[in-house]
Amino acid sequence: MRRFWIGVMSVLMVVVLAACGGNANTANAPEETGAANAAASSDKPIELNYAFFAPASTFPAKQMEKWKEEVEKRTNGKVVVNLFPGGTLLAANNMYDGVKSKVADIGLSVMTYEPGKFPLLTIAELPSGFPSGKVASQVIFDLLKEYPQDSFKDLKVITAFATEPAYIQTKAAVASLNDIKGKQIRISGALAPLLKELGASPVGMSQAESVEAMQTGVIEGYVSSREVLMDLKLAEMAKFVTDYPLSVSTFAAVMNMDTWNSIPPDVQQVIEELGPEMAAWAGEYLDNHVKEAMDWSMKEEGLKVITLTPEEKQAWDAKLKPLQDQAVADLEAQGLPAEQFKKRLDELKASYSK
Repeated sequence: MRRFWIGVMSVLMVVVLAACGGNANTANAPEETGAANAAASSDKPIELNYAFFAPASTFPAKQMEKWKEEVEKRTNGKVVVNLFPGGTLLAANNMYDGVKSKVADIGLSVMTYEPGKFPLLTIAELPSGFPSGKVASQVIFDLLKEYPQDSFKDLKVITAFATEPAYIQTKAAVASLNDIKGKQIRISGALAPLLKELGASPVGMSQAESVEAMQTGVIEGYVSSREVLMDLKLAEMAKFVTDYPLSVSTFAAVMNMDTWNSIPPDVQQVIEELGPEMAAWAGEYLDNHVKEAMDWSMKEEGLKVITLTPEEKQAWDAKLKPLQDQAVADLEAQGLPAEQFKKRLDELKASYSK
């Protein structure tokens, strides 16, 4: 019996010594585990949530897909981008504020939808003679870089682009100022003065809302670039396009500044390089897509293009051309470099149009 208890005590001593030895050997375990966790963390992809309010079929959402593809490819999978189009994460009325509060890491919205927040850009959004969506997009991106907007001071602009010039698209033909007089027509809020000058009754709403508004008769038409005829199936209701180019709508994709500061320099460099590339890509994609949409709309839905007579075009020009000059004068009076901005706009437009 005595031998039995001696054996038990021997075993217990071995266990205790082993435990003590184990503790001595693992004194630095927390530090090693932290290093291991850091290594594991560095191996884990950086996830970015990217939100947009319109459906995935629209051209800005296609830009999102292309941006995601390029970022993931150029970072060799170091970054994973989750896309949230169609207002599934943020809507048009809270996109930029939602990014500031980090509901999403990145948000894409239409600057034209927010009157007063981007005053200098109003000059570019008014009829400016842009020959294409690509030229307009490249000009807008450069202008945002050269003239930072106060509304984006706490956000990182990662790209910007624009539509082609917008056109009046209606249920009934608009071939004269008399035809458009009093019609309820949707347009981005900041550009309502364009329709007022032409005698229409502007209705401020997002393009996504215009589908239901057309169906229910709330509006009789809308002002937009022409890809929506096919993308949103608006050609089923809008049977006429008046061939008179108006304003452009401007888009900016912005990133939460804390997110931007948290990502490594090599990823930041990829995103910076993509900025102007995506501006040109989005504009060119839209130009090609507009041609496809117009061909489809005419063939499948019987869309007709209305050409103004020379006399009628002159009458429209006389009403709209002074708007940009007045905008420049008003902004200069507010202490903003509007004349300089307009001069630079014209220089960039000429350069990119070559």
